[in-house]
This record gives sequence, C-alpha cells and structure tokens, in this order.
Amino acid sequence: MNKRTIITLAGALIALLLVGMAYLIYSLNKSNEENKQMLELAEMDKREMENEYADFARQYNEMKTQVNNDSLMAQLEHEQQRTQELLEELRRTKNNDAAEITRLKKELATMRQVLKSFVAEIDSLNRLNTQLMGENENLRQQQAQQQQQISSLSEEKESLSDKVAIASQLDATGLRISALNKRGKEAKKTKDVKKFQISFSVARNVTAAAGNRTIYVRILKPTGEVLNGGGTFPFENRNLEYSIRKDIEYNGEETPVTVYWDVNEMLIAGQYRVMIFADGKNIGGGSISFEK
Repeated sequence: MNKRTIITLAGALIALLLVGMAYLIYSLNKSNEENKQMLELAEMDKREMENEYADFARQYNEMKTQVNNDSLMAQLEHEQQRTQELLEELRRTKNNDAAEITRLKKELATMRQVLKSFVAEIDSLNRLNTQLMGENENLRQQQAQQQQQISSLSEEKESLSDKVAIASQLDATGLRISALNKRGKEAKKTKDVKKFQISFSVARNVTAAAGNRTIYVRILKPTGEVLNGGGTFPFENRNLEYSIRKDIEYNGEETPVTVYWDVNEMLIAGQYRVMIFADGKNIGGGSISFEK
C-alpha cells in the first residue's frame, strides 16, 4: 500500500468521524429541546393546580366566617388544613415527577367534590333561614330581625358566588385511552395505530347548569406538539389547539362521552398525553405510551 492510498484512507476515516460527531450533537440538541417542551407543559399544569389548591384554602377560610355551627366549623378547619398540606406537597414536587403530579391531581378532584358538598350544605341552611323569615314576616317585632337576616344572607350568597362557580366545574372521570389498529383492535406498536379512542364520563354535578356543552380534547405527542384537529379554543386569555371537539347535552347527571381521532401522520414512540377541557377549564386528563 503506497503513501497516497494511506493518506486517502485516513482522510475518509476522519470525514466519517466528523459526520458521526455532527449527528450525535444534533440528536442531543433535539432531545434537550423535546425535554424542555415537556417540562414547560408539566410546569403549566402544576401551576394551574397550585392556583386551584390555593383558591380552595382561601374559600374555606371565607366559609368559616359565615357559619355558627361548631361541628361544621371543625369540618371546614380540617379540610382547609388538608388543602394547605396538599398545596405544600405540590410545591415541593418536581415538574418531571409525573406519578406524584397525577396523584395530587386526583386529590384535587376529591377536594373539589368536598367543597361542593359544603357549598350545598351552607346554601341549604340559607334557604331554610329564608323560609323561617318568610313565615315570621307578619310579626312586627321579628320583622326587623328578618330584614337584617335577609340582608346578611344576601351578602353571604354574593360571597358564595365564587365558590359556586368552583363547585359547578365539570369533572371528566373514568378516562380510558385506546390505540386501535385498522381492525378496531388494540394496537401495540405505533406503526399499527390507525385511530385513538378516548372514553370518559362527565361526572354528576347538581350544581352545574344543565344545557349544551362543548368538549375539547388535546392529544400531545411525546415532543409536546398537538395532534391537530384543525381548530383552537379559548383558555386563560389565549387560544389552544385542539385535536377533537364534541358537543354534548349535559343535564347534571353522569354523561358518558366517547371521541375518536384518526391518525393522519407518522407516530413516534413515547408517551401521548390527553387533556380534556370544558367551560374554559381543564377537567381531566391521562396518557398512553408506546415503546416503539
């Protein structure tokens, strides 16, 4: 082997090494960007949960100023302390701790139901007081007291309006995400997925107003991008892309919902997150993962 041949082979080897190094740097940069996007989404989700936990604690504090029942007062104090403890746990949780954030989101849904029950109980006491005042309306000596109580109840109801708004928020429960192949069976690999089937129930809520509701579903790829359905919806002073939109008739009772998204692009391995929205709120979510 002559000298020129050796130089040529050495040059080719160096070129291959440079190409390999360039590809490795590109892959690392892309991976870091994807991780950054996932962490930003997790941070947004966590921040929203922190705000809601803090608001619950504030609502409990206001409720305690409006009741005279010792037993009810003790229950309110207990739930307020529990809410504060969960808020502190959430603040200590790292953005990439998906399991802990999911647990605290379930706790949040439970706390919301508890708050609804307190709102309903206090509202029931208010209606009872109003009825008693109406029965004693013809008695002059009690009339002044009744007017004072009515005025007080009006103020209480006004301050409870925010609590009722929270209590009336819908919840998506029993979420099931299925990836189906062309035969409608469960797909194990991304290349076989032809359709996503997402099923859940809008939970019973006697506080929520009955009527038509528009449900928006966002399906997020492992990269954080949305599997687009061709439209947007308003959420917290901005517009978000949705994957699926469906209008339902809600009468306050548990309402099952099933939606589908037809795959029209190449899927990649990883975790796909599902987020469900209604009435300008994130009412539930979950995820499904593919190894390849």
